[in-house]
Amino acid sequence: MLDEAFDVEASLVEAFSGDGHVCVRGLVPPEIVEAARPAIESAAGERTKHVAPLEERDTYGKAFLQAANLWKLDERVRRFVLARRFASVAAALLRVDGVRLYHDQALIKEAGGGVTPWHQDQRYWPLDSDATVTMWLPLVNVTADVGSMTFASGSHHLGDLCGPGISDDSEAIFAEAVRDRGLRTTSHGALAVGDATFHAGWTLHRAPANPSGRHRPVMTVIYFADGTRVSEPADELQRFDLAVWLKGLAPGDVAASDRNPLLFRRAR
Repeated sequence: MLDEAFDVEASLVEAFSGDGHVCVRGLVPPEIVEAARPAIESAAGERTKHVAPLEERDTYGKAFLQAANLWKLDERVRRFVLARRFASVAAALLRVDGVRLYHDQALIKEAGGGVTPWHQDQRYWPLDSDATVTMWLPLVNVTADVGSMTFASGSHHLGDLCGPGISDDSEAIFAEAVRDRGLRTTSHGALAVGDATFHAGWTLHRAPANPSGRHRPVMTVIYFADGTRVSEPADELQRFDLAVWLKGLAPGDVAASDRNPLLFRRAR
């Protein structure tokens, strides 16, 4: 199943183009997610075992436990992250022939965890293309009280809004931008295991706090169009990403290090 491409409806492609985000219901059978969940959570636990207690962290730290590059730690996680099924959706939504991995990232919003402030993902990425997309796939049913992400529909058309990284400042600055520009905010609400949302790199988004007594574990995978080149890092955050996710590459190089395997290419 994970090796099979997913047939993306044309209406979803159009919706993604206009809004910068879509929800794909039933992307994968629940049992496949449930089988991968223990390995993902175990790998994420290894990466986050030294994180300070929730009450000692700043706003960014309270938003979620963050563990990346898990595909390198466990073969079961590798098969899940590199799945052709997921990558085929990314390519279809971006209307490109092929996509590569930027990186994976488990995001675990703990019980009592705080809000994820408004932000743009691509603000961190030294890539010269806007053909980027993130898959956000919950490992458990996401109920209405916990909630999935909220998106500012159409905000990806505005490109880089030059805001700060995820922080109290980004929440305030982008909330004002959403109001001033009259952007429509949208949530896809409750998600079942096997559903996933996809959002463009420049799409403004946030997530509510977790008032429940349960963790909300999510696996994300970031894709970019094959052939994308590395751009000159704009700041220290992008220099960090260049060193970690595009290791060994320099501005102007095709973004195709051994950490960025080709995950899907459309047959011609």
